[in-house]
Amino acid sequence: MPTTSARLLALLSLLQARRDWPGALLAARLEVSPRTVRRDVDRLRELGYPIRATKGPDGGYRLDAGAELPPLLFDDEQAVALAVALQLAVTSGAGIGEAAARALSTVRQVLPARLRHQVDALRVTAVERRGGPSNPRVEPAVLVTLGAAVHAREELRFDYAVPSRSAPADVPPPRRVQPHHLVTWGGRWYLVAWDLDRDDWRTFRADRITPRPPAGPRFTPRELPGGDVAAFVAQRFQGSAGPDRWPCRGEMIIELPAAFVSRFSQDGIVEELGPDRCRLVAGSWSWPSLAATVGRFDADIEVLGPPELADAFAMLARRYARAAAGQRGGASTPGRIDPTGGSAARASAASRQPLLPAEAAPDGLADNLGSPP
Repeated sequence: MPTTSARLLALLSLLQARRDWPGALLAARLEVSPRTVRRDVDRLRELGYPIRATKGPDGGYRLDAGAELPPLLFDDEQAVALAVALQLAVTSGAGIGEAAARALSTVRQVLPARLRHQVDALRVTAVERRGGPSNPRVEPAVLVTLGAAVHAREELRFDYAVPSRSAPADVPPPRRVQPHHLVTWGGRWYLVAWDLDRDDWRTFRADRITPRPPAGPRFTPRELPGGDVAAFVAQRFQGSAGPDRWPCRGEMIIELPAAFVSRFSQDGIVEELGPDRCRLVAGSWSWPSLAATVGRFDADIEVLGPPELADAFAMLARRYARAAAGQRGGASTPGRIDPTGGSAARASAASRQPLLPAEAAPDGLADNLGSPP
C-alpha cells in the first residue's frame, strides 16, 4: 500500500482530472477502502482544498474552486507546457510580462530536477517584430472586464480613443455594444461586437477601450457573418465583405521564377509562364498598397489589369521620381489617384472597387498601411 503522502497526491490528481468522482470508483482506483478515501478527503480539506461531497445513488466527491489558490498538481507535459507559455507571454500584448516572469520563477522552484532541466534547456527568447510601430500593451484589468462581458453575454459601455489629426470639438459619447468575441490579431487584442448605435458589427482595439461600469443587461448572441470568427476578422482586415476576397485584386506578369514568387505572395495565385517568368493574381485593401507590395520583388512587372492597378503603379512612379529628385509633392499634384480607384477619368471604374467605408472598417486598419496586416 502506498504511503499516506503518496496516496493523497494520487487522490488530488484524480480529483483534478474530472469533475465528479463516485466514492467507490476512487477507492477502486487507489486500491483502498471507501473509509480510507473519506479520511484522505478530510486531510485534503485541512490543507485548503475545497472538496465537496456529492449526493446521489453512488455518492462521490468534487473539487470546487476556493477563495484561495491551493497547491496545484501538474503532470510532466503540463508543467513544461506551462513554462513555455509563460515565456511567450511577453509578446501577447496583454501587459502581463512581469507577472509571467514571476509566475515562471515560482513554477520552476517547485519542479522536480528532471523537469527543471528540461525547462532550463527550453529557453524561449520572445522577440517582437521591428521596423514598425510597437504593439500597444493592454491592461490586464481591461482584458478581464471584456472577457467577463463576453462570457456573461452582457452589454458593454466604454469610451473609445481614436487618434485623429485634429481634436474633435465634442467628446464622443460612449459606445454601446454587445460583445461576442475577444481575439488577438498581429500581436494586438480586439473586441468583436455588435454596435447597438450603428446596428452593425464592429471590431475595436482593446488598448483603446476604457470600460464604463456597470455592465448592461444580458443579450441573446447573434451569429457572425459566415459563422466563423477567424474568417470574419480576416475579412474585416482585408476590407472585404465576402470570404477570401480583397476589395482590390489585380493581375500582372513578373520576370521571376514562379517558385520564388510563390514563397512571398501570401494568398496570391502564381502561374508559371517560363523558367524566369510567372503570372501573379493578388489582392490588397487598396490599389497603391497592392502596387507597392508587388514592387518589392525588384523585377520587371507587366500589368495585365485592371486599369486601376496600372494607375497606381504610375502614381507611385511619379512619387518615387519626385523623392529621388528631392522634390516635394502636394495635395494638388496632377495625377494623384484615389487609394482604391484611379484618376478622375476612371472614377466610374473605381466605383466598382470602392474604398472600405471608414465606419465599416475594423478599428486599427489604418495602423497597417503598406501591406496586408
